[in-house]
Amino acid sequence: MTATLKPLARYLATAVIVLLAILVAIWLWRRYEVDPWTRDGHIRADVVRITPDVPGLVTQVLVRDNQVVKPGDILFVVDKPRYQLTLAQADAAIASARATLLQARRESQRDLVLGDLVAKETHEQNVARVATESAALAQAVSSRGTAALNLERTTVRSPVRGTVTNLDLHPGDFIAAGAQAMALVDADSIRVEGYFEETKLGGIHVGAPVTVHLMGEPRALAGRVDSISAGINDSERTTTSNLLPNVNPTFNWVRLAQRIPVRIKLTQVPKGVALIVGRTATVTIQPQVQR
Repeated sequence: MTATLKPLARYLATAVIVLLAILVAIWLWRRYEVDPWTRDGHIRADVVRITPDVPGLVTQVLVRDNQVVKPGDILFVVDKPRYQLTLAQADAAIASARATLLQARRESQRDLVLGDLVAKETHEQNVARVATESAALAQAVSSRGTAALNLERTTVRSPVRGTVTNLDLHPGDFIAAGAQAMALVDADSIRVEGYFEETKLGGIHVGAPVTVHLMGEPRALAGRVDSISAGINDSERTTTSNLLPNVNPTFNWVRLAQRIPVRIKLTQVPKGVALIVGRTATVTIQPQVQR
């Protein structure tokens, strides 16, 4: 009896092992070919390039590298005394233009009182002078507005809530208008972007729950699918000088799946987790329960 059971036990053990191997193979196939997950994920954020609207000497830098700022905080100041003098000159130009206009109006009114005693040509010249001086005053007022705006913009403020990064600006530096002075990482735009194979897009839907594991961080982050990229670059196609497409005629039998960026909005971040832009993340999209 025992001799009969031993081969049966071996057959059963072999069948169990084969069944387990099949189940593991199916699990591995689903895990790597079907389930929507990727190790190719990173923390991303919008980087605000801070540039002054007016050129000049940097007189004050009021932030330090890696400092957290909020909207309205002063970042640096550009040559305020020079623009204060320009505003004072604009005020003086307005006063001069106003005085000249008043004189022209008095002369025009005197012509009306004298009547025919003043030549018609002289009267017309005085009327034209009033119009010219009125335009000159309007131009001076406009110039004063520009000078005031330039003075206001010598103080560069933070437009977002974020962190100053890679700061390399110092008092005494000269900076041109439109030149990048520093960068701010927008804290309100921090997100995770995962690059999924196109074969897995069928299991990815906007709003689906997501689990994110950062490299070196044991605690998981929670989020949801915010959006799926609308397009990626096609390296096989270029545009020629006549604007016709130039398609590479070669074709490889082994075709690698393209990777599509998927944006993840974080909804739950454990306290103390450093959301540093560029950190590597494993992104797993959870299956949604059908109702």
